[in-house]
Amino acid sequence: MRTLCSSTLIGEFFVIGFAGLVAMKDPDLSMTTVWTVSGIAMFLCLVLCGLVTRPGGVALGWALQIALIASGFIVPTMYFLGAIFAALWWASVHYGRKVDEAKARFAAQADSRASSSTPDAA
Repeated sequence: MRTLCSSTLIGEFFVIGFAGLVAMKDPDLSMTTVWTVSGIAMFLCLVLCGLVTRPGGVALGWALQIALIASGFIVPTMYFLGAIFAALWWASVHYGRKVDEAKARFAAQADSRASSSTPDAA
């Protein structure tokens, strides 16, 4: 799960940076505000790459997805991109968990085969 979710978060990191560049064109927003909000969101993406497998990591990822969609109020294209990344986040979490379960199952099978094939020392 970690690899899929981290890949999605790194993609979001770049999209948020580019959205910040677009938001700078808005005369109602100061450059400081745009880059403070964008910088915090980009930093959160990087931190979540390490926290995704910890308790609450996936929930924080969902909060980031909601914030990304809500950023469409400032940059309208972000409604679409936020929805795309929310779908990617769901797929990363859903299929990542399935892959992790399959890996654990295969490792358990390999361990049971290895332990049954070695003779006991008596």
